[in-house]
Amino acid sequence: MTEQALLHVEDLRVEFKTRRGVASVLNGVSFQVRPRETLCVVGESGCGKSMTALALLRLIPTPPGKIASGRVLYGQEDLLQASPARMREIRGNRISMIFQEPMTSLNPVYTVGQQIAEALQLHTDLNGSQVRQRTIAMLRQVGISAPERRVDDYPHQMSGGMRQRVMIAMALACEPEVLIADEPTTALDVTVQAQIFDLLRQLQADRGTAIVMITHDMGAVAEMADRVMVMYAGRVIEEGTADQVLQQPLHPYTQGLIACLPELGRSAGGQRAVLPEIPGMVPSIWELGSNCAFHQRCAHATDQCRSQVPAMVQKTQGHGVACWLYQAVQAQALEEVPA
Repeated sequence: MTEQALLHVEDLRVEFKTRRGVASVLNGVSFQVRPRETLCVVGESGCGKSMTALALLRLIPTPPGKIASGRVLYGQEDLLQASPARMREIRGNRISMIFQEPMTSLNPVYTVGQQIAEALQLHTDLNGSQVRQRTIAMLRQVGISAPERRVDDYPHQMSGGMRQRVMIAMALACEPEVLIADEPTTALDVTVQAQIFDLLRQLQADRGTAIVMITHDMGAVAEMADRVMVMYAGRVIEEGTADQVLQQPLHPYTQGLIACLPELGRSAGGQRAVLPEIPGMVPSIWELGSNCAFHQRCAHATDQCRSQVPAMVQKTQGHGVACWLYQAVQAQALEEVPA
């Protein structure tokens, strides 16, 4: 029997009020993640990945932002209807987040140990000595040497990679059921990345933690993902298992992303082919309309793509795509985008 989702997001929509009017930055994002499952969210900068992560914990700056509609179900509880006090109980305890920029997320006037300890003091019954020992243990787990000394350092005394590891230690301190990780290993070398991935897998095995990982690193996707969700211009355009999306991408945008990567791109005759690029740029929020947002960059665009937004359809079990090329009754197989 399939385990019930720990986190279930339905039709999430986020708007921002600007001088030019109201802009929609998330348009009907839906997904779920189950215990011990890692969902990787991928896409270019500006596609809505980090905004989705912030919306899950109701961290959208309000004003000017607003969660316009949708549901974020943690178990049976809709977090969008929860009180501020209830959200404070959940954040950092049951649901934690690793933020993308550690230098702006860490408080410069407190030691890293004090900042990790804060969550433990708030959400556990540990005494002062136990909190300090747990804090040191977390620093050791994320690969920081001499943690007994480093626990009393300030953020400016650490390198960017070490600060990133402190952020990971803060997020994991209370052993959350759901972990949202926004580019968690960006500043880390491959050896430390492997240590962090091992730590996350151990947390999943011990606690059944569900992970939502936002990343540009397709190597991290191949290493960690059980499922992959591809976003473009505030919408989910493809979702499936890691094997389905990486080995048999359906949407032209997903195909382009994978073809642009040396480790996953196609090669011919045993020789590494010249890497193609996806022409054009992600449209601004003011250029989005009642059409497929990718149509100006797509070699397969039709009049229907230019005039209607495609819905998500399931092509095989667990593998969905929002593309008109797959919704026609007599749809032909999509050819590989030429280099």
